[in-house]
Amino acid sequence: MQEVIPVAKSKPYSSVAVKSIEVGVLSAEHAGQACVLGIDVAKFELMAVLRWPDGSFQRPWRIGNPGEVGLLVEKLKALGSALGSTPSPALTVAMESSGTYGDAVRQALSDAGIGVQRVSAKAVKDQAETFDGVPSQHDGKDAAIIADLCARGKGRAWAMETGDAVDQEIRYWVRRVDAAQRVKQVWGGKVEALLARHWPEATRLTPGSSATLSKALLHWGSPAALAADPDAAARLRSFGGHYLTDAKIAALIASAKTSGGVRMNVWETREIRELAREVSARRKEISDSKRRLRSLTRSHPTIRAQTPAVGLVTACVLWTCLGDPHDYGSASAYRKAMGLNLVERSSGRFKGQLRISKRGQRLTRKWMYFGALRWMRDASVKRWTGPKKARDGGKGARAMVGVMRRLALAAWHVAVNGEAFDAGRLFPGAARRPEAAVKAKARTMEAALK
Repeated sequence: MQEVIPVAKSKPYSSVAVKSIEVGVLSAEHAGQACVLGIDVAKFELMAVLRWPDGSFQRPWRIGNPGEVGLLVEKLKALGSALGSTPSPALTVAMESSGTYGDAVRQALSDAGIGVQRVSAKAVKDQAETFDGVPSQHDGKDAAIIADLCARGKGRAWAMETGDAVDQEIRYWVRRVDAAQRVKQVWGGKVEALLARHWPEATRLTPGSSATLSKALLHWGSPAALAADPDAAARLRSFGGHYLTDAKIAALIASAKTSGGVRMNVWETREIRELAREVSARRKEISDSKRRLRSLTRSHPTIRAQTPAVGLVTACVLWTCLGDPHDYGSASAYRKAMGLNLVERSSGRFKGQLRISKRGQRLTRKWMYFGALRWMRDASVKRWTGPKKARDGGKGARAMVGVMRRLALAAWHVAVNGEAFDAGRLFPGAARRPEAAVKAKARTMEAALK
């Protein structure tokens, strides 16, 4: 079993303030040795542990975040210089990818020319018990594990990079459209809840957050007011445009006249109007953001290549969250970065079910879901999703995940190999299955005749 911090036999995880660290003492004891500093990041405090080549560790350093980040960087620069030349960099800093709390220290380290590497948070968690025989996790121990994993080659270069001006603007509009979509979903849910009480027939004809119904509710406020307006049909036609058929217009007006919902008072009418106004505003914000993204990425080869497969916003999300697909060695590696790789937990006679790992940023899977939604209606995709749903008892969740996984592979191939997207190639076996079945049946009949 590995001894965690050999130089600190008693209470090895008790921390010391970074301002009390004597760089001269450390460099004198370890002259010419390369070291790794593991940092565990929290909102208000960082915990750092030095690991030396012989496997020994210093006591954890306690650093205020961000107040003492500058002091930490100065001490690390002095330590790196004092350790002298080594076959590799004298000092490397390793961190977890823990949200945005560590960005300030990562930027300061990168500005100072100190190498930063990223260690997987999952690897740190998995190492907790094998590290010292105790399954517990706390900041000092995690920092030591991060340093140990990096020293054993489990880290990746992770310098602070903000991207060029175009990438920064793409990130801005991606965040804005995602936020607007989430807020629209909240307001749309409230509209549907009120409609279920006052005009339940409407949501059978069109979604509560649809543009047509939002404009209608903003204009009339209640089904009674719509039913009493002699020009309701013409106005609804102007709201819905070519997306709203005459039959649906007639059905909406008829449902308003014969609705069995609760009659609305003045305050309920005001509330539903305000909610509809919010939904309409968010729809406009999403539309404006998409228009800007379309203009911004018109000459972006990767995003333009992926757009036919997953949609414009999803392609921008993939670029923002995952970076350039050319940096991934295979389509499977690109899919794994989205958290769409399959994992299984089995033991002995227990056979666990396959599920997606959900590693990485949630945003990629959310928008890949939206990208897959439209292909669920495609005939070539239905040839696979139809039988899949039947095998799953009529449930479509696993079929949707299957489409997302195939789209992830397609997004890599169209960007890296320059292939044109073809929905028929998502499930090529499903497309051939009917023809193969016909041929098999013909062979059976021929054999019977013989």
